Amino acid sequence: MTEEVVPVPKHEPGKSGRRRLIGRIMSDKMDKTVIVEVVRFKVHGVYKKYVRVRKRYKAHDEKNEYRTGDRVEIVEHRPLSKEKRFMVARLISRSAGE
Repeated sequence: MTEEVVPVPKHEPGKSGRRRLIGRIMSDKMDKTVIVEVVRFKVHGVYKKYVRVRKRYKAHDEKNEYRTGDRVEIVEHRPLSKEKRFMVARLISRSAGE
């Protein structure tokens, strides 16, 4: 009774292990930095109703190409400054103003 040993890959293709969040750009006034607001819904502990929770992240925008109101996907990155730990990965939709 010999069991066949199947090697398990250490890294699955397509899985980076980094958080990916989708949000809307609230500010693009800084150079190479945008503020992205991510909205999620959380169940309230006592009332068991869904409550909207907003969190703002500073994300790196190398070419200053994203504008206020754009929906973007941000991905976790190594620390780029004191508060900046995300990078804009892609544009999902432009703001209605354009």
